[in-house]
Amino acid sequence: MPFDRGTVVLVLFPDSSLKTAKRRPALVVQATVLNSGLEQTIVAMITSNMSRAGHPSRVAVQQESDVGKQMGVVSDSVIMTDNLATIMDREIDRAIGRCVSMSDVDSALRYTLNL
Repeated sequence: MPFDRGTVVLVLFPDSSLKTAKRRPALVVQATVLNSGLEQTIVAMITSNMSRAGHPSRVAVQQESDVGKQMGVVSDSVIMTDNLATIMDREIDRAIGRCVSMSDVDSALRYTLNL
């Protein structure tokens, strides 16, 4: 895996129909040392649609906050742990930032996956 857990990447993220995709930021959520032997990475979609905020499976990030600046988001955003995708590593353009504290994301993932 070319990027560690917590890295914010720019990626070609598929829509739910798997017919189209959009280049957008996403958060790497899989374990850094998963070592599955597959050239793919599990990511959570990041959207600028703030109407998606407010659900326990989602984490709001304000662009001007320290977290938002570290993540490299260009607008207020929502990390959507209820919208995960497994992306081929070659579809990841580059890292744009880092989510230093994953505790809120981990809580949202536990809610999403009923762990």
